[in-house]
Amino acid sequence: MIDMNTDVGFIFTDALTEVISTVSGFTLEVLSQQCDDSFGDMTGVLGFHGELSGVLFISSSEADLRTICSYMIGVHFSEVSQRDIEDALCELTNMTAGSAKLRFGYTENVFNLSLPFIIKGKDVSVAVKDRTCVITRTLGNENISIKLKVVCN
Repeated sequence: MIDMNTDVGFIFTDALTEVISTVSGFTLEVLSQQCDDSFGDMTGVLGFHGELSGVLFISSSEADLRTICSYMIGVHFSEVSQRDIEDALCELTNMTAGSAKLRFGYTENVFNLSLPFIIKGKDVSVAVKDRTCVITRTLGNENISIKLKVVCN
């Protein structure tokens, strides 16, 4: 049985930190586990459905996303386009969900991922029903900060 707050939070946090480390070389630490409804300038969103169903949100400032993207594609941050940032955030979201799926040990038949997409703007909020599991983590280091939010059953 999956402990929603402990296992799900750990698995998605570990998946995101590994993905960021792999694509950019940055090592992230958990800066906060407080329930915070704020989002950054851009948010990657991806739904998942199966034994565990929900939505993954990965959000950050445009500047921090530009930095991550710069390391991902190997160009100076001044050369990173808006489209590059959007593609990178979609890919980070997709890779994080895929990594979490593997960590849960689910197969394709019992755990499906939607296509990732981007929401732009800080005035985004997510309202959920009572008894819905909401896990929020802020991860970062001296260079970047990124927010992880998982809403699941």
